[in-house]
Amino acid sequence: MPASDLSLPSAPLTCFKAYDIRGRLGIDLDEAIARRIGLAFARVMLPGTVVVGGDCRASSTALKAALAEGLRDGGADVIDLGLCGTEEIYFATAHLGCGGGIEVTASHNPIDYNGMKLVAAGARPLDPGAELGAIRALAEAGPAPAPVRGSYREADTRAAYVEKVLSFADLSAFRPLKILVNAGNGTAGPAFDAIEAALAAAGAPLTFVKLHHTPDGSFPNGIPNPLLPGNQPVTAEAVRAHGADFGVAWDGDFDRCFLFDETGAFIDGYYIVGLLAQQALTLAPGATIIHDPRMTWNTLDIVGAAGGRAVQSNTGHALIKAAMRREGAVYGGEMSAHHYFAGFMNCDSGMIPWLMIAELVSRAGRPLSTLVSERLAKFPGSGERNFTIADPEAALARVFAAHAGAALAVDWSDGLSMEFADWRFNLRRSQTEPLVRLNLETRGDAARVEPLVGEIVALL
Repeated sequence: MPASDLSLPSAPLTCFKAYDIRGRLGIDLDEAIARRIGLAFARVMLPGTVVVGGDCRASSTALKAALAEGLRDGGADVIDLGLCGTEEIYFATAHLGCGGGIEVTASHNPIDYNGMKLVAAGARPLDPGAELGAIRALAEAGPAPAPVRGSYREADTRAAYVEKVLSFADLSAFRPLKILVNAGNGTAGPAFDAIEAALAAAGAPLTFVKLHHTPDGSFPNGIPNPLLPGNQPVTAEAVRAHGADFGVAWDGDFDRCFLFDETGAFIDGYYIVGLLAQQALTLAPGATIIHDPRMTWNTLDIVGAAGGRAVQSNTGHALIKAAMRREGAVYGGEMSAHHYFAGFMNCDSGMIPWLMIAELVSRAGRPLSTLVSERLAKFPGSGERNFTIADPEAALARVFAAHAGAALAVDWSDGLSMEFADWRFNLRRSQTEPLVRLNLETRGDAARVEPLVGEIVALL
């Protein structure tokens, strides 16, 4: 890229979002912008060395190369992991002692999108204002190159990453299990294969059935987003067809995993938070667990019964990670299937959770459906419902006014949460889409969930 391309007139960069970078290819993000972002990251963060990687999207290799050139322009040395998941960048940033890490990925977004997830030393998320905002401002202004250009080399940290992931499970506790895994033709396949090989070498009695396993940026079987109801039947049917003990499906950069029980039923991430909190407290009695405000009663019940301490944090990976560090928590969970572990740099992982669930199922000697159904019966929920609303603030105000007189507790810290004797809800604006999201739960009364949802929807 000619030097003149680095000093273009200032223009807003629409690819910068609340916590990361994401946008439409050729409109919000291209190679020239990626290079400017790399240069700005190097000049603002002064990282010394930055580890980079990318998902399997067709555009990721070229964007990563441009990003690396920009980092080098800014004086940073670059270590390139090649094709890898976001959590591998988190791990390598800390493992290699780098001052920053950047994964080129659009995760579960449509095929014409790409983006970046950025961290500082120790895999700490960037401060949205002081750091990410400063990077945006400098990238828009056209940063000047550093006097000395940085170096470039490739590296492979996967073996060390696999060792770290396996440290979260007691492999001797595993009983024979068959697990269906669906990588969705995303980036999970190669990392999973390395984990599978290490499990086999350790004698773990797990067998796997692989579905859509090969990375393919054309996504021949659809965008890897297991949260979409239309994407769930293929995993569910495969679990049943192969008689698997449970199923796992990942999003594109595999920092989230989604679980299906042995009947093929999709398990809401809220109930997985409870199971992982239970497992974490078995290993660390009395420890602190972080949870988001959308659905809380099941998590509070499990943590309380196990003698742990539950702390609520606003939704969002940067906020959860900050709360993990601030509170000294061992585990944090969001119902959106982001699961955070103190022993994994307080970062989220899509590989650690299913391993912990495999251990939990092995120790319990009961199927996953039974473990989840007990919690579903105690605290049935609506799942997340999304609504496009012209005036979200007015809509939230209507809901508040209608229920304020009966509410036992009201919390505006992350949207509107209202609690009553036998039900509660959270209503919040999306940080990334023009949506209002509703989550509602009751105390053991599944029949009331839909009528209560209907009441809220009528007010919206």
